[in-house]
Amino acid sequence: MVEPVHVAIIYYSSTGTIHTLAQAAAEGAGKAGATVRLRKVAETAPPEAVSAKPEWDRHLKDTADIAEASHNDLDWADAVLFGTPTRYGNPASQLRAFIDTTGPLWFQGKLADKVYSAFTSSSTAHGGQESTLLALANTFCHWGGIIVPPGYTDPIQFQSGNPYGTSHVAGDGPPGEVILQAARHQARRVVDIAAYLRAGRAA
Repeated sequence: MVEPVHVAIIYYSSTGTIHTLAQAAAEGAGKAGATVRLRKVAETAPPEAVSAKPEWDRHLKDTADIAEASHNDLDWADAVLFGTPTRYGNPASQLRAFIDTTGPLWFQGKLADKVYSAFTSSSTAHGGQESTLLALANTFCHWGGIIVPPGYTDPIQFQSGNPYGTSHVAGDGPPGEVILQAARHQARRVVDIAAYLRAGRAA
């Protein structure tokens, strides 16, 4: 029996938008037959900053039961989807802080030859979504990863509109069904490509 593809979904979410997309991605990967680990990165903002924004404080408490990402999750995974809100056109510092600890894995070659993909959100339209995803691609290149974007590989992509990765305008409200379908499709595509790679290596 072929072992399922291992997918780690590692994300940072302050008020819940990226968490919602991460859950949709986990659903898509699971339905594609993968074994999934949903992991959040540690909150590094000072408590006074978090408590000053009720929705931030509430989301942190609501997701207290979700395990924090570790190097083991990256080592275990055949494929990794990273989720982050955009911060001035870049990934959130919380996610970067986690990524910046991965030097030992990179040095041992344990991050190479895995499939990587990413999703994001911004407060406004054109608020740095594509530049945030491309910034993460820089890291994937350094790792020697195989970048798998959603492209226009499913009809839903012509509605969601971002071939770089699922993205949402948080200022418009919570993610709707089109965006959630796009996240599920992106995760399914990641699983499919990771499965093809595994089969090729075994052949």
